[in-house]
Amino acid sequence: MKNKQVNVAIQVLPFTDTSKTYAVVDKAIEVIEKSGLKYRVTPFETVIEGKYSEVMEVVMEAQEACYAGGAESLLCNLKIQSHSEKDVTIEDKTGKYDNKKGC
Repeated sequence: MKNKQVNVAIQVLPFTDTSKTYAVVDKAIEVIEKSGLKYRVTPFETVIEGKYSEVMEVVMEAQEACYAGGAESLLCNLKIQSHSEKDVTIEDKTGKYDNKKGC
């Protein structure tokens, strides 16, 4: 499993005494960007694509970045898509929408 390509959606919900919630979330996204893994930021979560073990390492680092960025506590919601025989890709789910304009 650790070497299979998966998609993991991560949503971090930091709690701080200040109103810098988005700044703390940005710290998590910076970690994801620097990871070199494929990812897509959406309004409610960020989807990361890569080998399970690599993605889970990034998830841990993203949480640590939130604490370093000022979060006192954190909820981290994950959704993991895997397949028994083939790689899972972002394009499989959303590729047909990449060139369409919404809202």
